[in-house]
Amino acid sequence: MPRQTSESGARFYELCETGIGEYFIESILSDLDSLLLFAGVHPIYFGFHRMLSKRFPFAIYYEVEEDVAYVYAILDLRRNPLWTRTQLLKRS
Repeated sequence: MPRQTSESGARFYELCETGIGEYFIESILSDLDSLLLFAGVHPIYFGFHRMLSKRFPFAIYYEVEEDVAYVYAILDLRRNPLWTRTQLLKRS
């Protein structure tokens, strides 16, 4: 999981309520595990496949090459779309 996302997202949710930060990490990891079955079926935004997290307002941006899904970013959907686009352009 991209380190910046795991730290900032977990910190934010932990400040909201004790224990939610860990739940956030577990939920995102579960979402990432689902890519084993569903990689490539998600719509493309800003040049990457975008899978929405099931429990939090985050999106996982990834590419598929052959049988491998490469995760480029896990970003907060509450941010300005221009910020999201900039973050993804840095990673492409």
